[in-house]
Amino acid sequence: MQNFEYYNPVNLVFGEGQIAKLSKLIPTDANVLMVYGGGSIFKNGIHEQVADALKKHTVTEFGGVEPNPRFETLMKAVKEVKEKDIDFILAVGGGSVIDGVKFISAAANYEGDAAEILRKRMRIEDNALPFGTVLTLPATGSEMNSGSVVTIEETHEKLPFGGPALFPQFSICDPKVMASLPTRQVQNGVIDAYTHVLEQYLTYPHDALLQDRIAEGILQTLITVGPEVAKDPSDYKLAANLMWSCTMALNGLIQKGVPTDWATHMIGHELTALYDIDHARTLAIIAPNLYRVMFDSKKEKLAQYGKRVWNIDADTVDDAATQAIEKTVAFFHTMGMDTKLSNYTDDYEKTASFIVNRFEERGWKALGERQNITPDKVKEIVELSY
Repeated sequence: MQNFEYYNPVNLVFGEGQIAKLSKLIPTDANVLMVYGGGSIFKNGIHEQVADALKKHTVTEFGGVEPNPRFETLMKAVKEVKEKDIDFILAVGGGSVIDGVKFISAAANYEGDAAEILRKRMRIEDNALPFGTVLTLPATGSEMNSGSVVTIEETHEKLPFGGPALFPQFSICDPKVMASLPTRQVQNGVIDAYTHVLEQYLTYPHDALLQDRIAEGILQTLITVGPEVAKDPSDYKLAANLMWSCTMALNGLIQKGVPTDWATHMIGHELTALYDIDHARTLAIIAPNLYRVMFDSKKEKLAQYGKRVWNIDADTVDDAATQAIEKTVAFFHTMGMDTKLSNYTDDYEKTASFIVNRFEERGWKALGERQNITPDKVKEIVELSY
């Protein structure tokens, strides 16, 4: 097992009716900026619950944060923070809103061009505004980690950043909020979490036995509840297990002491930036083809995954690994995912070359857990995804 440090200060407040605890979680004298997305929180009653909990607080509202939050929009929120002397931010939304609030938190006191936070992938260690979250859509795990991804619309770049100053002070996770979610969003949440686990698990065999078993448990839970919760997100048992699985998939626990990949995400981010494809759906496009192209270096772990998660009984490692990839694709299809780029756009012929050129410009020439996903491999993966 690799050496590691595990730090996670988030106060996770889980369960039905917990939004009411906002009144005690945020200091009464705080000047609060409440940030949300397209306005669904007004239709499903979440805004009313939050407003009631904060009726003794001073609250300014900022709406309109997009899926894959835009730098340009978030800078308008930063302006609000400065003009109104905001000292606490509350994200009410899914991963995009929470990621956006992390950027607002980091940019509020940043001196200089805030785009540098993204382009330089800055590690934010201090001087960030405190914030908390009310999760409305389980998927990204952003409610219990310090990472964020923001899109610069002008240049079509989707860029990650993070740091220990960007953990939420608290996150309220009430599975009841899922009851009114559209099927597509629930499907996306399941696949987003599933692929988060695969990025930390499908590497090569190691001796961190517990991390593997926890990862496999999350995958098996998502396989069990995913199709059913997409049909009925009002089922509290299903919703609660999905929400907790999404949080556990990316709160840092299963990645400690193990090698991790993340190339699927890095390529997938480019597809979202180029074609505005839902994040989870880009992962479903890229992941199986990355495993096919990198088969020789991943086949032992793929075989383990196939046997433990999918109960595959095969005579050889190669056969078990191959079947595991096909089982994964079948699950993605069950969850409503198309797994070819051509299902989303006709304008894909130059995509591979564009992504490779962009990665080379950024100096991203060796990706993956073995640093063996080179530009030629990236090109092959993307072309296989057409």
